[in-house]
Amino acid sequence: MELIEKLKWRYAAKAMNGEKVSQDKIDTIIEAASLAPTSSGLQPFEIMVVTNPEVKAKIREIGWNQSVITDCSHLLVFAAWDTYTAERINKMFDLTNEVRGFENEGWENYRQMLLNSYPQKDAEENFQHAARQAYIAFSQSIAAAAFEGVDSTPIEGFDPAALDQILNLKEKGLRSCVILALGYRDSDKDWLVNLTKVRKSKEDLVTYID
Repeated sequence: MELIEKLKWRYAAKAMNGEKVSQDKIDTIIEAASLAPTSSGLQPFEIMVVTNPEVKAKIREIGWNQSVITDCSHLLVFAAWDTYTAERINKMFDLTNEVRGFENEGWENYRQMLLNSYPQKDAEENFQHAARQAYIAFSQSIAAAAFEGVDSTPIEGFDPAALDQILNLKEKGLRSCVILALGYRDSDKDWLVNLTKVRKSKEDLVTYID
């Protein structure tokens, strides 16, 4: 129930006070993202952690001028692979074999199945699939932040192409998909802070199929 109480406390902060979040909390939030499930365990994304004030100011310009972008402590940019390649797939499978200390025939057959599939697909289709995996990690970071008592603001309102240019993501074979601002709420400036959280009833949200 502690997690549920933390999630009830969480909301999308509209104003932050600039206070720094301790590195141990940031590390925990990022580790939660790393531990998120992804398709075939490929983790087809990277996380850019932005604290540089000048870079945050540039991002604010292409992010609907949202104050939390510059007033937050850390800005996490989730950037998905621009496509799946044989090199990327092999790197993750090789890492798995290295960590586990052995090769498994079924796992190697699965590797080959992916190599015969993803690299031949359209790059945009692959990016959209990778971006969905990034969103799983993104969501897990939000929950981890709440558990750590850190406010967060999910941000989709930005120009992805401009952000990719600011962070030189194209050169890394990445494309930005979503941003998470981390910090502490400014209760005096945030109109949303004292409003009751509104969610669908369970009857409207859930259908049980027995």
